[in-house]
Amino acid sequence: MATGFFLAGSATAEPVIPRSELPGLGDAAARQPVDTKAAPWRSLGRVQTELGSRCTGTLIAPARVLTAAHCLLSPRAGGLVQPGSIHFLLGYAAGRYTAHARVAAFQLAPGYQPASRGPASADWAILQLASPLTEAPPLPLAPARATDAVMLGGYQQDRAEVILADTACRLVGLRRGQDGPVLLHDCAGTRGASGAPLLRREPAGGWSVIGIAVAATRGQSGGLGIPAQAILP
Repeated sequence: MATGFFLAGSATAEPVIPRSELPGLGDAAARQPVDTKAAPWRSLGRVQTELGSRCTGTLIAPARVLTAAHCLLSPRAGGLVQPGSIHFLLGYAAGRYTAHARVAAFQLAPGYQPASRGPASADWAILQLASPLTEAPPLPLAPARATDAVMLGGYQQDRAEVILADTACRLVGLRRGQDGPVLLHDCAGTRGASGAPLLRREPAGGWSVIGIAVAATRGQSGGLGIPAQAILP
């Protein structure tokens, strides 16, 4: 696994990177568009601010969305944006979406420092929506295991109008860093996929969120994530 990680956050508020230089993809990234009306993708949506930032989020309760904390930073001032300037577009695809809600408040992970955009192990946030969304089922959080088979999909810079997903990847490491637990995965995903869920199919047939993507690996497919056990209350 390469050692250099790149925060894969806002797709429009930062300079556009050429496709050949995007982190987290490698030479043969296995990503395909998915149906945002089908499970589990119907529970995902685009998190966007009125300053132009875009990330990915997951409905984890009717009025709660899980995403990456660095997605809430102002690209100009460097501080946090106001909650009311954040929108969640459930099931977004090519300008259409299943439902929309404005954010009323958000909770940052304990220890996250906006000024330094870290630490990576605390790069998560929960958005409290101004109104609940009942058009899609929330996805539960479940503890990650070191070798889980997973899927990763999000609204990425090179095709930000649809969810691109790697549906056949896995975790390759789960470790405790100095600031908290982090996980490594080999899923293809790049800028705009920050906050996107790492999804595991459960034996009973449902889907669980076992972590979120927060950074992409330079020069190859894969990246860094936060395991759900670091987010669970």
